[in-house]
Amino acid sequence: MHDTTPLLIELGSIILGLGILGRLAGRIGFSPIPLYLLAGLAFGHGGLIPLDASEEFVATGAEIGVILLLLLLGLEYSASELVTNLKTQYPSGIVDLVLNAVPGAVAALLLGWGPVAAVALAGVTWISSSGVIAKVLGDLGRLGNRETPVILGVLVIEDLAMAVYLPLLTALLAGLSLASGSVTLLISLGTVGAVLYLALRHGRLISRAVSSDNPEMLLLVVLGLTVLVAGIAQELQVSAAVGAFLVGIALSGEVAKGAHHLLAPLRDLFAAVFFVFFGLNTDPAAIPPVLLTALVLALVTTATKIGTGWYAARRAGVRTAGRWRTGGTLVARGEFSVVIAGLAVGVEPRIGPLATAYVLILVILGPLAARWTEPLVRRATRWRKPKDAARVPTAVPAPEVPRTTEAPGTPEESGEVRGAV
Repeated sequence: MHDTTPLLIELGSIILGLGILGRLAGRIGFSPIPLYLLAGLAFGHGGLIPLDASEEFVATGAEIGVILLLLLLGLEYSASELVTNLKTQYPSGIVDLVLNAVPGAVAALLLGWGPVAAVALAGVTWISSSGVIAKVLGDLGRLGNRETPVILGVLVIEDLAMAVYLPLLTALLAGLSLASGSVTLLISLGTVGAVLYLALRHGRLISRAVSSDNPEMLLLVVLGLTVLVAGIAQELQVSAAVGAFLVGIALSGEVAKGAHHLLAPLRDLFAAVFFVFFGLNTDPAAIPPVLLTALVLALVTTATKIGTGWYAARRAGVRTAGRWRTGGTLVARGEFSVVIAGLAVGVEPRIGPLATAYVLILVILGPLAARWTEPLVRRATRWRKPKDAARVPTAVPAPEVPRTTEAPGTPEESGEVRGAV
């Protein structure tokens, strides 16, 4: 029998540490995600105390965390709402691709990495992190906001686009022929189409089959079904996150409510493990040489993501404040960017450290942007208005002040002067 003592000690320390960091973040009104990442960075490869015994367990927990994040996100919406969002948001998806993939491709070409690496880095800068954003929306209490369906529409388009992008990238990296790449692509699209069809046409039957008055049975069936579908989707070159999201879409009514209630604590636990795992696998020594390039790329694509969200929310008729919240929420990059970089390292090893630094910057900046973009824009707008008014005081006529029986005062005391200020 294997000695599990180091595993239990490390795992217990990780979970306890996450709880303490989460409470600290809650006290200061801050998302715990950046703290989780920094903790992983401090205790990962090249950190203060490497956690070797629990690494494999944490890696598995991180995959489950992404699956649960997307499952519970899918439980919030029905299949018809998903299709409606896709139909209305596809122009936003095109804008998203152009604004956010192009900077990555241009950066790779300027660095002299070649066209294949350019396609890979374009994917790294294009795709927002569904996992991080799902956690941020929950932390900030915005799941019921007017702009949230717009955010989800953009994320779903990106996730479904991965069913096309990842097989094509894999074929390019492996130097496969056009025929081999086409077969992989058709399998991916067929899988997504089949699951989406079942969710649309037979969602009620699936919900009825899964339904149970026993919470234990409901938990086991929903969790088992989700992990199974996610695994099959990943085997067929489709993202496991897409598979989990579509399972959530397929469930509706009381089943969705019950599953959400039961799985929410598990989601929070494994989502925290996911963010720690990302930090654990980042060597701090690899970041400084590429930090400046990653920072410039992060700033550029932060602006382009905010522009994407603003455009998408405007098309959906969301008011100005919601448009800025949409843009700020979409800033974070995460799991897909890491996967893409991992695939491309064999062709261009230098893409690994750059992508790691880039994602680390934006996965820390993302929750901050989601929280502060709209308030900062609002404050900047308020500061600008008085200055504009002061430049052209004659454009605003002074209000008339009714005469009183008192003797007229000095010009500074008159209503005309006060009204003009």
